[in-house]
Amino acid sequence: MRNLKRIFLGVFILLLVLVILAFVLENQQSVALLFLGLSGPQLPVSLIVVLALLAGMLIGPVLGWFLGRTVKASRKRLV
Repeated sequence: MRNLKRIFLGVFILLLVLVILAFVLENQQSVALLFLGLSGPQLPVSLIVVLALLAGMLIGPVLGWFLGRTVKASRKRLV
């Protein structure tokens, strides 16, 4: 049973890597983003999407942690 789980995990990771590789290879067009009048450098679409994903993965937990602390502090003041 343990070996079967390892095989499924290995196949899943391999498929995930292949999907990511296909995404990167299919989105090599360079684009420049424009935000509030500021233009960014020409970067591939795949790099911009991956950077946005990583930024969201960092900002989300930090924001959740901060809001959780704020709620706990307000509950302590009410008691």
